Amino acid sequence: MSESGGTEKRGWFGRLRQGLSRSSTKLAEGITGIFTKRKLDQEMLDELEELLIQADLGAGTSAELVAEFGRTRFGKEVTPEEVRGALAGEIAEILEPVAKPLTPTETPAVVLVVGVNGSGKTTTIGKLARLWREEGKRVLLAAGDTFRAAAVEQLQIWGERVGAPVVVKGAGADPAGLAYEALERARAEGFDILLIDTAGRLHTKANLMEELKKVIRVLRKLDESAPHHCLLVLDATTGQNALAQVETFKSMVDVTGLVVTKLDGTAKGGVLVALADRFKLPVHAIGVGESADDLRPFSAEGFARSLMGFSAAADQS
Repeated sequence: MSESGGTEKRGWFGRLRQGLSRSSTKLAEGITGIFTKRKLDQEMLDELEELLIQADLGAGTSAELVAEFGRTRFGKEVTPEEVRGALAGEIAEILEPVAKPLTPTETPAVVLVVGVNGSGKTTTIGKLARLWREEGKRVLLAAGDTFRAAAVEQLQIWGERVGAPVVVKGAGADPAGLAYEALERARAEGFDILLIDTAGRLHTKANLMEELKKVIRVLRKLDESAPHHCLLVLDATTGQNALAQVETFKSMVDVTGLVVTKLDGTAKGGVLVALADRFKLPVHAIGVGESADDLRPFSAEGFARSLMGFSAAADQS
């Protein structure tokens, strides 16, 4: 899952900025309203902290950002653009350590994908498969959310679209058994990557936990190191609830990285910063739209600048 070059990268940053426009507009307008032509005082810093919390950056992260900004500029006149630029820089520093593309090296690499229903899990699997297929990798999909016919059908459609076969069993089939068969096939037929979809019914948390643990237990009968990657897909529109979802899934499985979707449908894009600051988990990719091209490896600087409303052109300078 590598970065694209030149023109396509510029196009992606444009889509990213457009996708984050609800978040960035809210922040930019709020900052302009706070930073009138007077010297930076505590009241302005308090208002800025409240604005960042409202944008779902989280209380702790917002306090850190404002404290750092105030430390260097207190008592000085500052413009709204200077504030946005300074915050973009600080946010990029928080995000940089977690901006890591997912580049599986195992053969076959077993990627277990978890998340609540509606988070964009199945679509994310299809888009990841497309990215890896474009790199020439052989990808096998496993429809492990066997209790939702719609999830199975959706994965089959993605499989046809990207040229990746899908392992399917009947409705209500044992997900662990399906995962086992999928890994057997991936090994026998020389696939590079096996992507396994899973159920996400959090209202039956105990059942879901047992189901996920059984899937992992059964996979390890074939490969003691499987799954090699466990991706948690989060819907950005849920805001601070995304942090609770990370806690929940971390209690069930060894989450190795995050994918954050639907950043184009929310004014809560700041939640990604809160996630990075709190959990330090790799953010492998982000989604800002429905098309197959709208999931891309995560860029710390590109995201930070887009969140603060800077143009794609600025990202290329």
